[in-house]
Amino acid sequence: MLDRRRFANLPWGMIGLIFAIAIIGLSAVYSATYTAKGPSSLYYKQIIWVSMGVIIMFLALIPDYHTVGRYAYVLYATSLLLLLLVMVMGRSGMGAQRWLAIGPFAFQPSELAKLSLTLALARYFAEDPKRGGYDLRDLTIPGVMVLIPLVLVLKQPDLGTALMLLLTSTLIVMLAGLRMRSVLIMILTGVTIVSAVLLVPPVRHKIWGSLKPYQQNRIRAFVDPSSDPLGSGYHANQSKIAVGSGQIVGKGFRKGTQSQMAFLPERHTDFIFAVIAEERGFIGTALMVLLYLVLLLVGVDAAKNAKDRLGVLMAGGIVSMISLYVFINVGMAVGIVPVVGVPLPLVSYGGTSTITTFIALGLLLNIQARRFMLFY
Repeated sequence: MLDRRRFANLPWGMIGLIFAIAIIGLSAVYSATYTAKGPSSLYYKQIIWVSMGVIIMFLALIPDYHTVGRYAYVLYATSLLLLLLVMVMGRSGMGAQRWLAIGPFAFQPSELAKLSLTLALARYFAEDPKRGGYDLRDLTIPGVMVLIPLVLVLKQPDLGTALMLLLTSTLIVMLAGLRMRSVLIMILTGVTIVSAVLLVPPVRHKIWGSLKPYQQNRIRAFVDPSSDPLGSGYHANQSKIAVGSGQIVGKGFRKGTQSQMAFLPERHTDFIFAVIAEERGFIGTALMVLLYLVLLLVGVDAAKNAKDRLGVLMAGGIVSMISLYVFINVGMAVGIVPVVGVPLPLVSYGGTSTITTFIALGLLLNIQARRFMLFY
């Protein structure tokens, strides 16, 4: 259990930031899902998810994070098993098979896979440090660890989660340390692949043909939003209208026309930032982004001052994952990245994503609380 020393070392400011963002999220879900009969059942479900998440976050403080690290491979293997079960008996929705049902509840194993992969990579690099950094040949095992869940998630298909797996893993590898030669080779390889996709028609057609029709439409809409404003470009266009119409101070709580009149799709999940922007304006969204920024900077401080390499990599991986979530979700809302279906941490509606985020933050608090302790 939490002893007095660890309790005193808890970063209560960080906990306050988490609560503040979660409250903003509940307010936004309330507004986005409000019906003529009153608050939606989705709002009450989100209260349950957030409450469960808070409890689990504090429970994550009880075990030493080294103990969590020892079970990282078990958690990783479990997430792979769940992803395989999704392919066999998963529930389908919106053109994808991503959910496993347990009675009346359904959850997304891909959300758990992101965290378990982060922990597994952190353990691997913590146990196998290389003086001077890693060569590309040293990344064979981590590469396979990333590739397996990546392929399983792409099969669902879930391009947004697959992108998060790839980007988060890349940041963890960079944090673990790469030799400059390896970095240059990776950059040249990436440039070559992108050039081949853009300039070589057979390669471009092969990759383009492997995408689902709705994924192709999202990319077309990002490149040219005006090409199909009532079809593939509808989500992005309506989101930008909502963000822009909020102006400086917003239209007021539950007074946004885009959200309240249901012009804005997926307003309680992928585009909840647009709801906040329309109702609270630039000032409200700037405040929320500032809260995220401070929270992530505190997370960076936890990684920087962690007692050992495992703590550094675990904290750094969690901060990287949450940072990417925030950047991509906000980027979708304002039209600077393609629509890939990534939730806004602690704010968007969703049981699995909410609880997974709270678990990750609980581990971050765990690392932060133990940095002053000499013995574990």
